[in-house]
Amino acid sequence: MRIVLLAPPGVQALDVVGPAEVFWEAARRLGDPKAYEVQVMGTAEGPVCGTGSLRFLADRSIHDPDQPIDTLLIAGDPSFKAVDPAVIDWLRRRAPQARRYGSICTGVFLLAATGLLDGRRVTTHWECADKLRADFPALTVDPDQLFIRDGKVCTAAGVTSGIDLALSLLEEDHGRELALLVARYMVMFLKRPGGQSQFSAHLAAQASSRTGIQKIQEHVLDNLSADLSVDALAAHAGMSPRNFARVFKRDVGHPPAEFVEAARLDAARRMLVDSSTPLQRIAYICGFGDAGTMRRAFVRTLGTTPADYRKRFRTTTAS
Repeated sequence: MRIVLLAPPGVQALDVVGPAEVFWEAARRLGDPKAYEVQVMGTAEGPVCGTGSLRFLADRSIHDPDQPIDTLLIAGDPSFKAVDPAVIDWLRRRAPQARRYGSICTGVFLLAATGLLDGRRVTTHWECADKLRADFPALTVDPDQLFIRDGKVCTAAGVTSGIDLALSLLEEDHGRELALLVARYMVMFLKRPGGQSQFSAHLAAQASSRTGIQKIQEHVLDNLSADLSVDALAAHAGMSPRNFARVFKRDVGHPPAEFVEAARLDAARRMLVDSSTPLQRIAYICGFGDAGTMRRAFVRTLGTTPADYRKRFRTTTAS
C-alpha cells in the first residue's frame, strides 16, 4: 500500500513524521518493508522546509509522473500562505483516484479548496475551525473530534491527531492486534478514550485575555462541587448575571454553563482513569451531584458512559 503524505512549504513537521512512523512501524512488525510504502510528496522540486527549519527530502513532487496511490494525506501549513493553483488541480485530479484520502491539521484547507469536501463533515485544529467555517461554508466543521471519517474521506485535527488517524487506518487494514502493537511501541493510545474534546477546560482557561474572567475560570476549576450557576459566578465577579454571561461568552467563546460542564467532565475523566473511586463519589466531587447526571453529561458530550470510558482507558493502558 502506497501512503503519500503531501507536504506543502512550511509544513507542520509532525503532520508528516507522526503518521509516517505509524506505517513504517507497522511494516516492520509485519516483517515486510513493502507492506506500506510511505512517500513524502513535495508541491515543487527540491527539499521541503517544515516548521522549526526541519527539512524534508521529498521522494517525489506533484510534477512527477503519476503513480498509484492507496492513501493520500495532506499535511498542514500553520502559516496559511497562498495556495499554488497547481496543487489544487493536482489534488482535484489525484485524490478521487486513491482508495482513501484526507488531511491532517490545516491540510484540510488545501483539500477544501478543491471542492471535494463540500457537504462533508470534517475537523481541523481547534484554533483554525472558525476560519475553516468562514472560508468554506459548504463544510460541516466539528472541531471537537480528533479525526472524522466520512466515506473515503478522513480528516484529522491538530498535529498529534495525525497519529490517531494513522492508527485508525492501520486497524482498518490489518486489525486491532497490529494497531495496538504499534500504539504500544509508540507509547500512544490506540484510541483516546471516549469522544473527548480537543482541549480540556484547563487549557481553555488559559485562552481568555481578560483577567477578571480568568479569575472566574480559576474559581470554577478550584471549586467544581460548589454552586457554579451563572448567578453565583456573576456575584463572584461583581457583575450582573446578564452582563457577566455576555462578557464571558465574548472572551471565552462559549457560555459559562458550557465551560463549567467541560471543567467538570475534564476532572471526572481524570478521576475515572487515574483512580478506582466509585462513580457516585466522582460525580459528587466533580459537581454533578449524582452518577445519573454525570452519565447523561458524558453520553451527551463524549458519546460514551463513564463506566465505558474507564473500561476503555484501562484496557488500553493495561495492554
